[in-house]
Amino acid sequence: MAFEGLSSRLAAVREEIADQQVRAGLTHEVRIVAVTKSHGPDAVLAALAAGLSMVGENRVQEALRKQEALPDLPVAWHLIGSLQRNKARQAVGRFALIHSVDRVELADELARRVPEGQRQAILVEVNCAGESQKGGVAPAGLDAFLAHLDQHPALDLQGLMTMAPFTADVSVQRTCFARLYQLRDRCVRSDRALPELSMGMSGDYPAAVAEGATMLRLGTVLFGEREP
Repeated sequence: MAFEGLSSRLAAVREEIADQQVRAGLTHEVRIVAVTKSHGPDAVLAALAAGLSMVGENRVQEALRKQEALPDLPVAWHLIGSLQRNKARQAVGRFALIHSVDRVELADELARRVPEGQRQAILVEVNCAGESQKGGVAPAGLDAFLAHLDQHPALDLQGLMTMAPFTADVSVQRTCFARLYQLRDRCVRSDRALPELSMGMSGDYPAAVAEGATMLRLGTVLFGEREP
């Protein structure tokens, strides 16, 4: 059976989420995006069978191949990886949520590609880690970027996303995630509703939950190690 043990691993993840929320005094729903990159369409089917209805992919082409192989499947496809401007046309309308909008040029191209009368849901990626190799808007530039997005009603801004440094140091993880929460809180105080905080992956999701994540992007902890 493909991905045997997925249900028990998912149960363990949900238990950890609940435990972290109790410790932090949080009660909001935390949703899981099942990251199926580098796995075949069978991973998507396994996720759905386990009760996960949101599927995350890093690359547009890989996601489109799976969508074509699994037509009309009742899952919401999320694009969680970096999106190149020349792939914007292919991404619009094919993903329920694009997590990684971080450049004016990309936002402009996405907005241009949205059919009239429709909207594309997005998150703004913020580089809370301050690492040059990571994508994302610098925290100091977030307000200006959000003001630019206001010019594009075709883009439905739902929240923020970030990636923590690759480290086992929980205090470093939490500092990064807390920064995103603080940025969102500041936006809320300015009457800008940003309900979603996409933060936390297999190696750091407990820290993300503790700092207020609403959406986790989980692959390895659910499906095991990916193919090289």
